[in-house]
Amino acid sequence: MHVPDGFIDAATSAACALAAAAGVTVAARKAAGELDDRRIPLAGAVAAYVFAVQMLNFPVAAGTSGHLLGGALAAVLVGPWVGALCITVVLAVQALVFADGGLSALGVNIVLMAFVATFVAFAVYAPTRRLLARADGAPPMAAAFAAWCSVVAASIAFFAIYAVGGTADVPLRTLAASMIGVHGLIGIGEAVITGLTVAAVVTTRPDLLHAGRRP
Repeated sequence: MHVPDGFIDAATSAACALAAAAGVTVAARKAAGELDDRRIPLAGAVAAYVFAVQMLNFPVAAGTSGHLLGGALAAVLVGPWVGALCITVVLAVQALVFADGGLSALGVNIVLMAFVATFVAFAVYAPTRRLLARADGAPPMAAAFAAWCSVVAASIAFFAIYAVGGTADVPLRTLAASMIGVHGLIGIGEAVITGLTVAAVVTTRPDLLHAGRRP
């Protein structure tokens, strides 16, 4: 999902950078009211975990690999605003230190993974968990479904951004089928990893679920 330099034109990249900066500013203000002495270490742990797991790629098809986006996991554990900040920090470190994702595309990547993925995941998780409230393992199942939805939503958002400012000579219909189709498969891996992680948290410290405190 990491967009490299030059894949999106300068004007669209700049617009995404402005949107990302505005989103991060709002997220920081919202998060300030949610973070306390217990939640701050958890937010740091979430960012570190997402960073580590994103380094693990798994094969999908035709030489394509995918990795955890982390938006759903962050949203479930620390909420969408703090979660968006966690993913933003991860993406910034990856771009600046490891050259994973282009600097000019950092705004695009933040919009896609820190905001679209995180907020779509939270929007799906909360009602799904309520719907499954009487089922065993409701939080992990809801988190897994939200994770899959978040990956597909991010791929659709990428396609929309590319349709406006893409620079590669790829037909839009071909790109849509490839991007969304492959990320539908990647989303399965995201769902499994997120569901298992949330299940482990539910077993040991259910009080750490952000959405568990605010159903």
